[in-house]
Parts: sequence; C-alpha cells; structure tokens
Amino acid sequence: MREDDEYVQSILEDLRWLGAEPDGGVYYGSDYFDQCYEFAVRLIQDQKAYVCSLTVEEMRQYRGFLTQAGRESPYRNRTVSENLDLFERMKNGEFPNGAHTLRAKIDMTSPNMNMRDPAIYRILHASHHRQGDKWCIYPLYDYAHPIQDALEGITHSLCSIEFENHRPLYEWVVDNLGPFDPKPKQREFARLNVSHTVMSKRYLRELVESGYMDGWDDPRMPTLCGLRRRGYTPDSIIEFVKTAGVSKAYSLVDIGLLEYCIRDELNRNAQRRIAVQDPVKLTITNYPSDKTESFSLPNNPNDDSAGTRQVVFSKNLFIERSDFMPEPPPKFFRLTPGKEVRLMGAYIIRCEDFAVDSSGDVQEIFCTIDDETGGKNPPDGRKIKGTIHWLSADHCIDSEIRIYDRLFSIENVADIEDDKKLTDYLNPNSVLIHRSAKLEQSLAGATTDDRYQFIRNGYYIKDSRHDNTFNSIVALKDTWAKVQK
Repeated sequence: MREDDEYVQSILEDLRWLGAEPDGGVYYGSDYFDQCYEFAVRLIQDQKAYVCSLTVEEMRQYRGFLTQAGRESPYRNRTVSENLDLFERMKNGEFPNGAHTLRAKIDMTSPNMNMRDPAIYRILHASHHRQGDKWCIYPLYDYAHPIQDALEGITHSLCSIEFENHRPLYEWVVDNLGPFDPKPKQREFARLNVSHTVMSKRYLRELVESGYMDGWDDPRMPTLCGLRRRGYTPDSIIEFVKTAGVSKAYSLVDIGLLEYCIRDELNRNAQRRIAVQDPVKLTITNYPSDKTESFSLPNNPNDDSAGTRQVVFSKNLFIERSDFMPEPPPKFFRLTPGKEVRLMGAYIIRCEDFAVDSSGDVQEIFCTIDDETGGKNPPDGRKIKGTIHWLSADHCIDSEIRIYDRLFSIENVADIEDDKKLTDYLNPNSVLIHRSAKLEQSLAGATTDDRYQFIRNGYYIKDSRHDNTFNSIVALKDTWAKVQK
C-alpha cells in the first residue's frame, strides 16, 4: 500500500539523517516471506504447527487466563496431510480473512500466555507495498522476527522491555527451525520515556489523525522527523541517548536533558542574528532622516574565526515591545520614560516620550541618542545597566516566528487520571506565533539547515514547510544543568 511505503521511506530518511547508512544494503522483512512459508511447512511436517479454524473470539476463550490453563483447539490434532492441504489452500487464496490461522503447537498449559499455541500465520487479502498481490497469508511478528534475524546473521536482537515475555517464543522458533550459526539472541531494555511527551505510536497517531499536530513532523512531536524540523541535530540526539543510558528498569528522562544537549552544541557553533519578535516602532528624534551607518557585530562571540557582520542603523528602528514600559516595576533595567539604555553595539538612547493608540497600547517611542556613544562607552563614565536589541525599520525583513513549548502540561503521561483522556493534558500554549516579527536582512538567505541564535531570545531554524517562518529550537535559559547541581 502507498501509505506503508511512505512510512518505510520516512524511516529510511530519518536513519540516514542520523548517519546510519547501512553497509550491506537495506533489508526488508517481506524479502523473507518465501523462507517463512517454507519454514512453516517444515513445522507442519514435524507436527509442530497446525491449521486452526477457531474464530478470534473462540480462540480467546480457549486461551484461558493467567491463573487458568488454556484448552486445546479441537483442530489441534489434524493430520499432517490435512494441515499441509489447508495451508496450501490458504496461500492460494481459497479462504476469506479470518477463516483459518496457522498456530504453533507448543503448550496450552504454559504460564506464559505467549506460548499457548500462538498464531504464526493469518489470512489477509491485501496488497503489500513491496510484494504486491503475491501473498494473501502473512507471518505474524513473533514468528517472522526470529527467522529474519537468523537469516541475516544477527547475533543480538534488541527489543523494548514489553517483549521480554515474548523471548521464549523467539527461542522456540529459533530452536525448532535451526540450527543457525550464529544463533540469534533476543535481549530487552526499557523504552526511553521522556517527560512532557509520549513515545507510543498509537497515541502519536491519534494526535496526528485528530488534527492536534501538524503532521508526524510537527516540531512538538518526539519523532525524528519532528525533532529534525524543530532544529535538533543528529549529534545532539545521539549525545542525549548516550547520556540518558540504557536500563531494564522503567525511567522517565527529563526533557531538559535533550534541550541541554542541543543548547550546548548551538552555543558553540550557531551564528548570532537579531530578531525582534513583537516589534514596536522607536524613532530617534535627533538623528537625521537621510543618514544611515553600520555597526559591526560578532557572528559568534565564542568563536573568533566566525568573524563579524554589519548591521545598519537609521532614524527609525524596531525594538521588542517587552523592552519598554511606561510605568516599570522595581529593577526594570530596560527602556522607560526619562531613562537610558544601550542599543546593543550602537548608541545609548534616552526615552523622551511615547504615543499610544486608541486601545492604550504603545504605538511609538521617541528617543534621543548620545552621539558620542556609537559603539563605545560614554566619555563621562556613567554606567548604563540595560542593553536591548534593535533593527532598522528600513533594513529588515518580515517573518513569522513560532515558539514551541512542552507538548503536555503533565510531566509523566502515565499519571493521567482515570476519568481523563491524554488529550485533556495537551499544553494549550505549546506553540506561540509571532506573525509580525522583524529579522536581519541576512536571514533572507537562510536555509532549513542553518541554525541561529536570535540574540536574547533563543535558538531558531527556518521551517521546512512554511515559507518565511522560523521555529524555536530551544530557549537560551538552561534549567536542566542547574537542577543537576
């Protein structure tokens, strides 16, 4: 099916992005359908498998419970010839879906429910994304998995901890169809659970199909394609996994560790740029209207080799709305009436007046500059506590900025209340959109592989789906490292 092939290609793309390029080519489980069928015939011939005609509900009833042994199927003792004939006819498409299954003949009294004559083949009349219409019977995972491992020479097959009870069936298949050299072994480890998100494909699919997310690559999703679109790098993800470690015990890893890994990397190598996310106009009243000048700003203060760039200064500027308050609280060191701040890398300005619109919102701020402070300290030695960023209104580009936060408001999704649904805990503020942001002109040439620090705001990347949109990768503030101290 086309949908199945899309998933396969998506997985391959994600793995290659991580750097996991296979040395010996790509293997598909369906490439071994012929061998799986031949092995199934051998199990029938060895009286270790039989065709069962119980319905799904009847099979469930015969299976028993953890505290009660199962009952043998009335079809368990069919002759070898009868089983071979029925299995051949199943393969030839003579029966509808659900009419029969092929079951391994093991032990209906086993305390492990997986060993109570598990189904290993089912009838399914559906086109396969690689095999087309060749097959109308398909091997089940617990049967096909060990066969594929054995044929590919896998020594250790690593699974998540929920497959621990399936290991005896894995070993039964290997032992009864071998010998194989090397003999594959299944080993389990705990799933990597991360706070404020969910790793279950079932829940993630629900979020996508219900329209809560902007596809599987929504930047809030914990999928590889989501993390990629968000701006995470392969190195940061690998470092996160290495630091979190492997365990057999259930654990919940703080998402702050993942953020720490990407922040640490980008702090070292991301170029700096100016973005005014929520702009308000600022006019320099004592600066000529026809004058412009440029100030040199470092591309990365942690890396001298990154060089510098020129940012144009003019009479009309934009600053962050939050950097101005008409009636500030104590210890507000940004722009207020009658006070001075430094325009980063440029002049010291003093607020002389401001104008509001009919709603009372600040519409424009009027300031004067100290023209002796262009890129340097004031000659009289006075101390200026506040520094804010800015952009020339005539030398910037328009953009949309999306700031992402935790997907869920609850730390551990396993703690949801009985009368609640998982979607009840979706963070309503998981994305904040600034539709009228202003950016440095140089960002007009940004690609979806370039990551930047927007000074004083955080780290950002150009979105791969929406034109002229930047996504937040991670904030500047590091809370995880402080918690560990």
